[in-house]
Amino acid sequence: MQLAVGPLMQKLNRDFYNRDTETVARALLGKILVHHVQGVPRMARIVEVEAYLGPTDLAAHSSKGLTRRTRAMFGPPGHAYVYLIYGMHHCMNVVTEPEGSGTGVLLRAVEPLANVEGSTRGPGLLTRAMGIDLSHYGHDLCSDELHLLEPEDAQAPRIVATPRVGVGYAKEWADKPLRFYIAGNPHISRK
Repeated sequence: MQLAVGPLMQKLNRDFYNRDTETVARALLGKILVHHVQGVPRMARIVEVEAYLGPTDLAAHSSKGLTRRTRAMFGPPGHAYVYLIYGMHHCMNVVTEPEGSGTGVLLRAVEPLANVEGSTRGPGLLTRAMGIDLSHYGHDLCSDELHLLEPEDAQAPRIVATPRVGVGYAKEWADKPLRFYIAGNPHISRK
């Protein structure tokens, strides 16, 4: 399916990201992720995310403090924190809250809209299909190459909150309902 970018689709600005992480996580649902690859815009609707609440959140990378790996997560809001897991899968977080917070929102699944091939049901599959890798570490999401849009047909989705996936090691943080997805969307990573 092709999606035309109309005049009413606005790029999200820095203020959108510079808010409470859980608020941003919920607000990202339904937004359009756009990545221009060799002049072709790959576009997908965000349908599933997870919030990571900073150094006190034992599931967050920032709980280990400021490191070379987490530098972008402690940076200004509205930037990408991209990292490699299992030596083969890239994952992308949207950095939130004021600089130094170490907070972010993991993009877990998207619904393909234009020029996206392959499965997008999971953070590693999403980045592969969207062409996002470590070269986007710290990338400004208010740029033209990689950004998020408010869709013309923006409607408040019905949101489901559950515990995050794969964070059983995070003690009391493992069961907190910080995974959010659009109810009934067939593109979420797991039910």
